[in-house]
Amino acid sequence: MLTILGFAMIATFLVLIMTKKMSPIAALVLIPALFCVAVGQGAKLGDYVIDGVGNLAPTAAMLMFAIVYFGVMIDVGLFDPIVRGILRFCKADPMRIVVGTAVLAAIVSLDGDGSTTFMITVSAMYPLYKRLKMSLVVMTGVAATANGVMNTLPWGGPTARAATALKLDASEIFIPMIPALAVGLLAVFLFSYVLGLRERKRLGMLTLDEALVREPEQETVLAGAGTGAVGGDRLRKGSAASGSADLTQDGDEEGKDGDEEEFKGLDPNRSTLRPKLYWFNAGLTVALLTAMIMELMPIPVLFLLGAALALTVNFPHMPDQRARIAAHADNVLNVSGMVFAAAVFTGVLTGTGMVENMADWVVGAVPDAMGPHMAIVTGLLSLPLTYFMSNDGFYFGVVPVLAEAGAAHGVSPLEIARASLAGQALHMSSPLVPAVYVLVGMAKVEFGDHTRFTVKWAVLTSLVVLGAGILFGTI
Repeated sequence: MLTILGFAMIATFLVLIMTKKMSPIAALVLIPALFCVAVGQGAKLGDYVIDGVGNLAPTAAMLMFAIVYFGVMIDVGLFDPIVRGILRFCKADPMRIVVGTAVLAAIVSLDGDGSTTFMITVSAMYPLYKRLKMSLVVMTGVAATANGVMNTLPWGGPTARAATALKLDASEIFIPMIPALAVGLLAVFLFSYVLGLRERKRLGMLTLDEALVREPEQETVLAGAGTGAVGGDRLRKGSAASGSADLTQDGDEEGKDGDEEEFKGLDPNRSTLRPKLYWFNAGLTVALLTAMIMELMPIPVLFLLGAALALTVNFPHMPDQRARIAAHADNVLNVSGMVFAAAVFTGVLTGTGMVENMADWVVGAVPDAMGPHMAIVTGLLSLPLTYFMSNDGFYFGVVPVLAEAGAAHGVSPLEIARASLAGQALHMSSPLVPAVYVLVGMAKVEFGDHTRFTVKWAVLTSLVVLGAGILFGTI
């Protein structure tokens, strides 16, 4: 019964948000609450929610201060040269911009943190997509899939979990998988090229001068740099001076913009720019990312310190600091609220035992005849299971059982561990991954639209990784 209800709860959630019958926050809270009552454990709902919130609280804190930090960096102009450089390189060609999005997301993913990757990628690319009226779901889909492949780095999480769960060395899992993962990343670039050609065909190409032209009285700054209500509220003229951003929403796969007002890119005259502090801000950002990779401190603490230092140095006057915090409060509230809402979903899914029963059912459904091919089975199962449950649940709950079943048929635990990484391209768009809410929130894309567009490309990428692993003999 718990198995059926678990799948039913997930299916109900996905249907409601993809059909836009409920907002993600409402669905993440109300659907699991109803199913918790349905399984007869309504009295324990509070405990499950508190447990879920406790597990995700560090992530929420990290996102809150990371949004403030990167928002301040956007305000002061740290990413302005990047945006202008990408625009000049891409020559206002939609195909090059989409491929550039994939490359940028892949490079930034080297820090191992999805939230940081999405913040930097969206901050740099959002103005180009809006200025050229490109589809924003193309940007979110490409960024999420590229980050999913790169998320398999040993410090990214999945590889370390697989190594811990099966008592293996992470390097023994990851290094042989590098060729397969490289093929997967090439597949992302190929898909980006195809999507870029589609955008080029739909929009045509602008000259560099046409792309850079702007109407001074309606200029705005980079996305995420200011306030505005989600869902298409238009800017009042003159908001550039306060660092406000155009938060119009583009959730349509064909790239139709629901707001007639055109995004004008970066305002080179906004009052928040701090050109004299550019190298300080660049050095601070590099130091922050380096400390994160070296794990010198917990990530929430690093971003808390970084945000405080960035605000103090760039805006020494208290009214200016309050203005910057207020400017980014909308993004902070939306993203952190989504994370805490997801805590209700994961808390109920785990506390009621639904996840455990679902995993047992899936493993039990594998025919005995598939035993010698358990590595391939693991790779295929990693797609839906890492999408419908957390990495912790999959790697610590399911993978050891699959490894044990494979061992009975002579399949090495290393093969099981490597195969389990195949589904990460899809995992990064899971509703249970907090970072994806940063991506869609900053890009002002509906989560349901992102899901509908991204899933097919992410599945194809995961299958390419699995197929390449089999071809190279590592799985």
